[in-house]
Amino acid sequence: MSTYYFLPTRNVFGEGGVQEAGSLAKTLNIKKILIVTDAFLAKSGMADKVAEIYKKSGIGVHIFGGAEPNPMDKNVAEGIKCYRENDCNAIVSLGGGSSHDCAKGIGLIAANGGNIRNFEGVDKSINDMIPLMAINTTAGTASEITRFCIITDTERKVKMAIVDWRVTPQISINDPELMVGMPPSLTAATGMDALTHAIEAYVSTMANPLTDAAALKAIKMITQYLPKAVANGEYMKARDNMAYAQYLAGIAFNNASLGYVHAMAHQLGGFYNLPHGVCNAILLPYVESFNLIGNLNRFRDIAEAMGENVDGPSTDEAALKTISAIQRLGKQVGIPRDLKSLGVKPEDFAIMAENAKKDVCQLTNPRKATKEQVIELYRQAYEGEAIV
Repeated sequence: MSTYYFLPTRNVFGEGGVQEAGSLAKTLNIKKILIVTDAFLAKSGMADKVAEIYKKSGIGVHIFGGAEPNPMDKNVAEGIKCYRENDCNAIVSLGGGSSHDCAKGIGLIAANGGNIRNFEGVDKSINDMIPLMAINTTAGTASEITRFCIITDTERKVKMAIVDWRVTPQISINDPELMVGMPPSLTAATGMDALTHAIEAYVSTMANPLTDAAALKAIKMITQYLPKAVANGEYMKARDNMAYAQYLAGIAFNNASLGYVHAMAHQLGGFYNLPHGVCNAILLPYVESFNLIGNLNRFRDIAEAMGENVDGPSTDEAALKTISAIQRLGKQVGIPRDLKSLGVKPEDFAIMAENAKKDVCQLTNPRKATKEQVIELYRQAYEGEAIV
């Protein structure tokens, strides 16, 4: 079976990296961009500051601030209307995963026409994407470098997983100076999202030596630097290392895919519009406890990357340390203990489990699950049951 490797053509890191956005855009023959961002960044002035960088390079700019958390099909529809009305020929996404995913959805329709629902699944687009640059302001989703685009279908209450190599941005920028303003709760949620990416990719049935190296390094760095970034958002070393860590995690899952944590979290987002990173963080120890028997040696590796002593115990005992390490890190950075506290309803477990089993992310989970087992995982996470 062949292995593919997806990554943007050019990637910029480090403090002040955003200042290169205009000159980079000119290499793509961009005339006028639509900056796709959220309402906060549009109103806070950050979008205007980024717009000025492009204007100084002679590039026209229009700002669309309609990317909502867990972006919806209606956001994409509003964005493509704005793109066409303002005669843009390229898109810049500014923000975290919501902005990047919304921008990818707009770009898909700009290049292919149709409705965003037409692209649910794997590689459904036909035409090459319009030029797309992604400027990241969070350290978690890695959507600025991936072929994944998650859009909520408001009619079905389902987060559509669009996996398409054409939505990979041509250029990504990770400037830690843009991440300093993230509040501790968002820093924690996005950081745990990155940890979930790395862990699910490492135990994925599509893992390979390239993704393994990225995933393990990401796990080690997140364990070390996420608590520091949560404790002091102005600590630039922690911000910089979290930017690299989430990028490494993105490399891993962009090429090895994910598992049931994401398949299940997508349903929580679709039903309740809950923060994706928080859902992942709560589900992660329960799903990986279920997955342990699927690859004990790999979970032993994860425990070691998270700083656990794995020299003495047996393989299964060492693997189990991964679960306690995940729970400890989540508690350390202030992740809620259970789904009950988020307003999740047990009567929705069955339909969410059914939808999770249709989600493309579950295909590479290391252990196959029945609908009843997925329901049970939702129940455990709902109650916040002790695992170890």
